[in-house]
Amino acid sequence: MLPALRKSFMPLCFCLCALLWQVQVQAKTPADVLLIGQVAEPQSLDPQVATAANDARILVNIYDGLVRNGEGKLDIEPALATRWTISPDGLTYRFHLREGVKFQDGTPFNADAVKFTFERMLDDKNPWHNTGPFPLSFFFSSIKDIQTPDPNTLVFTLKEPFSPFLSNLATPTGLIVSPAAVKKYGKEFGRHPVGTGAFHFAEWKANQRVLVTANSDYWDGKPTVQNVVFRPITDANTRVAEMLSGGIDAMVEVPPDTVKLFTEQSDRFRLYQTTGPHVWYVMLNTQVPPFNDVRVRQAVNYAVNKQSLVNNILQGSADVADGPIPRAFNWAANPDVVPYPYDPAKARALLKASGAEGATLTFYVTEGGSGMLDPIPMATAIQADLKAVGLNVSIQTYEWNTYLSKVNAGLDNHTNMAEMAWMTNDPDTLPFLTLRTDAWPKKGGFNSGYYSNPQVDTLLQRARMTTDTAARAALYRQVQQQVHDDAPWIFVANWKQNAVTSTRIQHFALQPNFSLLLNRVTKQ
Repeated sequence: MLPALRKSFMPLCFCLCALLWQVQVQAKTPADVLLIGQVAEPQSLDPQVATAANDARILVNIYDGLVRNGEGKLDIEPALATRWTISPDGLTYRFHLREGVKFQDGTPFNADAVKFTFERMLDDKNPWHNTGPFPLSFFFSSIKDIQTPDPNTLVFTLKEPFSPFLSNLATPTGLIVSPAAVKKYGKEFGRHPVGTGAFHFAEWKANQRVLVTANSDYWDGKPTVQNVVFRPITDANTRVAEMLSGGIDAMVEVPPDTVKLFTEQSDRFRLYQTTGPHVWYVMLNTQVPPFNDVRVRQAVNYAVNKQSLVNNILQGSADVADGPIPRAFNWAANPDVVPYPYDPAKARALLKASGAEGATLTFYVTEGGSGMLDPIPMATAIQADLKAVGLNVSIQTYEWNTYLSKVNAGLDNHTNMAEMAWMTNDPDTLPFLTLRTDAWPKKGGFNSGYYSNPQVDTLLQRARMTTDTAARAALYRQVQQQVHDDAPWIFVANWKQNAVTSTRIQHFALQPNFSLLLNRVTKQ
């Protein structure tokens, strides 16, 4: 770690240790309330509108999808659909729905409700399409037609075979909304969510809390905890202090430098860690100089000491990334692709050859947000590494939701770099939404750095139309190699997500898809 960074962490540790000595008795939060410290205010509680894992941790407790990922795994299992069949040509999916389920507003869950959910997203002539925008409707763009033969049967017909279809149905974007509630609240539905999930929405006080209460009629069993409060505590130090003092029962995304504080107090806290498909990267604006030159993009990958970032700032809570497809997808990962080594001399040579020596760069950085891994310390270290090879980087910081609005709109001609993190449940998701030419922001995607490679476009399209797993894997390995070589991002880290709870909390678990299922959690 750079000396300046090391010094910046010393006051934090000192203050937290001092606080630890001051806390003599752990504060007792009410037994019927679970208080969770989150990293940011939600954007929306409309599952088709929200994009952040921070929001998804709330959404999955209010809504259900047709299918879901099994607890502790990425396998697909029944949820609101009890079973399904797929036609031999991969074009027809027939779902048989769970009977007797009601939305939390008392209206019936049925095939028409599912059809409403998807047509609201996909049909721009639908009268409720204006309740969007629906940035992840890409997930379901392969749907050609939706039929409801009876209230308990739903049939999707696809335009072409689409391998990630079931995986995408298990994402928060596939959660089913109450048609009656959407019609009642319109564009404000995201502030008044209604689903079929384990918890009813009760209250959202901006920048203070989201409160949900147990759904006593939940089809999968009434939750044990009566109330859950999600508190946005954007400052990591404050979140840690609240956890240490007993002001919250659990916190997600524990700052790496504070993990030891919790592990040393096993009588008061439990630390949870699990590996999931996560990528933390720095997108590069490939439309404008200097990053329109592949040599400069490769140079910054050589210039950044990612192993030092992982070891010293992230304290071993991540691995160095090698491309857009995380190794958690072991069946699709390319073993021949390795991370760019730390090689400042090679970086300088590439910069000299490209004429980019001494370039001045603008770097957008968030103050904190879902899966963002100590964004300011990470950005400061990256800035220092780039300065060491002759690049002058100016950091501009923003609050998370403001940051998303700027970055998701696409990097402008005066912005060269921006941090980003994605958690996914299929190897298709991240490259398809962030690296295709047709995923440029003006086309509705998240390719905010405007990378374009027709070969990658073709490989991604072929992979999602291929039903044979081995053939899909071979295509994703080619994507990984080509994107690694093109270097549209600085590939930084794959995070091992973590959380901490008080010992009063039982049956808490982290999920590989980064959701937070609370219906089994108990509190003493």
